Amino acid sequence: MTDTDDDTLLDLARDLAAAARAVTLRHFRQPFTVDAKGDASPVTIADRDAETAMRRLLAARVPAHGILGEEHGAERTGADQVWVLDPIDGTRAFITGVPVWGTLIALVRAGKPVIGIIDHPALGECWIGVAGRPTLHRRDGAAPVPVRTRACPTLAAASLFATAPEMFAAPADFAAFRRVADRARYTRYGTDCLAYGLIAAGHADLAVEGGMKPYDYCSHVPVLEGAGGVISDWQGQPLGLGSDGRVLAAGDTALHRVALGVLAP
Repeated sequence: MTDTDDDTLLDLARDLAAAARAVTLRHFRQPFTVDAKGDASPVTIADRDAETAMRRLLAARVPAHGILGEEHGAERTGADQVWVLDPIDGTRAFITGVPVWGTLIALVRAGKPVIGIIDHPALGECWIGVAGRPTLHRRDGAAPVPVRTRACPTLAAASLFATAPEMFAAPADFAAFRRVADRARYTRYGTDCLAYGLIAAGHADLAVEGGMKPYDYCSHVPVLEGAGGVISDWQGQPLGLGSDGRVLAAGDTALHRVALGVLAP
């Protein structure tokens, strides 16, 4: 496999999603133990085993590439190409039987996310983004179809997503989020990574998040950009492995500019 063959690497990304899916669906809505990580966030055997399955595949097919995963840490992250893995984004949803959890897979090349997959095994939906190409959405095994964001240039007309209010740990960050939420048409919590697929497909308009890690957001970059949207940090800078975890995503570029202005102190 060459390091620059995006079609081959996309096939690998799809295979990673399939490997994780086989593990996570086996455990979903079945009895299992829930452990607490050092930061008190929950983790299960499904999280750990799904990431192990993906890492095994990467070791066999692209052994020189780097890996950053939520459950098993970092390997060779100084490499030009780094795979960023979140086996179950939305573990709280997973352990309570809510099907909005997903598997996130990104390939970061020279610091920029260039391939992204948001896969929702329990919903039978998947969003696929590749830099410079239209974003595709696949549902229930059907052929993938292109998706586009929708026009929504004003906050007053916008639907806003955030995973949970407690993501904004710093009082100033929560205040900034509230400034946006107070101006939006309405706000929805608890959608986890599904929010970004829904924005890409034109069903919603905006996401504001805090406290995220690279494995929480890198996959969203190619998906949103390939659908005509914008995703950045709260200063409008591109997202990468070193971003501060505050994320702003919008389907409409004008809405993104407005939201940036409202987030600013």
